[in-house]
Amino acid sequence: MSGFQAMREAGDIDTIWQNGEFVDWEDATTHVLSHGLHYGTGVFEGVRCYDTENGPAVFRWEDHLDRLFQSAQPYEMDIEYSREELTEATLELLDRQDLASCYIRPIAYYGYHQLGVSPGDCPTDVAIAAWPWGTYLGEDALENGIKAMVSSWRKHSSSQIPTNAKTTGLYVNSLLAGEEARRNGYREAIVLNKEGNVAEGPGENIFLVRDGELYTPGLSESILDGITRQSVITLAEELGYTVHDNVSISRGELNTADELFFTGSAAEVTPIRQVDNVVIREDGRGPVTKEIQEAFFDVVESGEREEWFTYV
Repeated sequence: MSGFQAMREAGDIDTIWQNGEFVDWEDATTHVLSHGLHYGTGVFEGVRCYDTENGPAVFRWEDHLDRLFQSAQPYEMDIEYSREELTEATLELLDRQDLASCYIRPIAYYGYHQLGVSPGDCPTDVAIAAWPWGTYLGEDALENGIKAMVSSWRKHSSSQIPTNAKTTGLYVNSLLAGEEARRNGYREAIVLNKEGNVAEGPGENIFLVRDGELYTPGLSESILDGITRQSVITLAEELGYTVHDNVSISRGELNTADELFFTGSAAEVTPIRQVDNVVIREDGRGPVTKEIQEAFFDVVESGEREEWFTYV
């Protein structure tokens, strides 16, 4: 049984919004000759909805919408639905399925019309799905941390493909890195850029803690500017930490870090206890990571920062 089938049988997950209409899950299909399937010409977001003390609320939805539309720009992809229409569709989708805590996947891609590298007159299809999704890197990962492997695959440069766009086709790079790590007994990968500096995880940004200060690769290091990354920088600075968010981190610095952790909409704030064969934290989660992690979950569970939430 597939993961989606199991989730659907466990709850009432039966609807997807597609091109302006709510359709049955099985009917949300696309043509086999869709441009996005053949050439990876799609953009997407991964967003979490949390069941806060004030009710279900989508975390930083407006920021995710900003990035979705910005990601479409380099590909000259026209998303014909407005921000308001996409917001209304998403909130109704969650309400229809009675989802209080879930993962949301908006996607826009070049659809079916003609086949060739140029999308030409291919339409831009848009869909939104939502389903329950727990801890991305494992239930015990948030406290005990994970083992990560530095991948032999490198992150592409922004001079080759826009790294600030969340593009479907680019995630073959993430797949290769992540599967290599898992085949070798690690939970996740760490990917270096073409210069050999630390970039990010396959679907996460990375933070390093040294002498009580935080370091994270800058945008020029071929990373995606993660929204959870932005949130953690804000929270860490409010806690009094100095955050260096525009640095280069060498591979060797990973081995001498006091603490390491991943951030991402799916991964949230996940400690890294080991890199390759080097143990970073015997106890899994260091004190700085713990404090930042707790601050993050305090926010998403309480909904206290209203500017970060869109309520269902």
